[in-house]
Amino acid sequence: MTIFKKYAALFLLSSFAIGGITAQTITSKSPHSDAHKQLLANQAKSKDQIRLVEKNTFIDLIDDIEPEPDIYTEGWNSKAVNPFKESDVPDTQVIDVTGYVMPVPGKVTSNYGYRRRFGRMHKGIDLAIRNNDTIYAAFDGKCRLTAYERKGYGNYVILRHPNGLETVYGHLNKPLVKADQVVKAGDPIGLGGSTGRSTGPHLHFETRFMGYAINPSAIFDFANQTTHTDTYTFDKRTYTKARNFAPAGKTLAKAESSNPYRAAANEKDSYTVRKGDTLSSIAKSYGLSSTTLRKINGMGAADVIKVGQVLKLK
Repeated sequence: MTIFKKYAALFLLSSFAIGGITAQTITSKSPHSDAHKQLLANQAKSKDQIRLVEKNTFIDLIDDIEPEPDIYTEGWNSKAVNPFKESDVPDTQVIDVTGYVMPVPGKVTSNYGYRRRFGRMHKGIDLAIRNNDTIYAAFDGKCRLTAYERKGYGNYVILRHPNGLETVYGHLNKPLVKADQVVKAGDPIGLGGSTGRSTGPHLHFETRFMGYAINPSAIFDFANQTTHTDTYTFDKRTYTKARNFAPAGKTLAKAESSNPYRAAANEKDSYTVRKGDTLSSIAKSYGLSSTTLRKINGMGAADVIKVGQVLKLK
């Protein structure tokens, strides 16, 4: 027997049953490879679910971000951010708001108003932008101040206008004007960003009269990209209120007439999800946080909405 035949025989003996021992089973490489691929696929799926949970949690937190400290009243005396004396502020004043330009064309993402959770006001309106979008002067005027506020506005610009108003533009990546620079309505005054206390690119926009933070929605109709009227009457009793000129039972703006949320906001207790909807967009349209809408519908952080799904609103 040759050496080759001898080793071949030994191999066969070790492979077949001897004394009741069953034949050796050899696992092929292919099934092992398939199992490995499946394991990797499951791991990837788990990571995607984690990312989804993190994303939903992040979106829910956006509504709960603490509003910016008021730069006119908190720690800014050295820079004279609010140079006005209360005794000089009239009880009422008619303000000409013609010759305006919208600072950005983006929609409102956070309204003016009191934040009960933090015990302070959000004294401006947040407008949607993309990073480095150009921000424009709302009226003719002069730049009174550019500064940086780490815990709130980030890079910001304050413009003073001949009509008596001042406008504030916060969270800029870069101011494009300097103090004492004269600007015209529509001139670029900064590049939008997410500096300071911010969860993402947006413009924090304020309208002030002698230090009083007027609700910008009392002057501007943001949905229609215009002013409500040619004049705005400042009143110490009502300056925090928005204005609504829509007929009773009608939506405020033409741009909202096709918005399925707004059209039924005060009439229905539920909403049927449509293509393109997100939980966050539906919640904000009804004045709810995403967290609240999830709780009303018994949804977890990882649950996603589907077209045709009926969501409870109350």
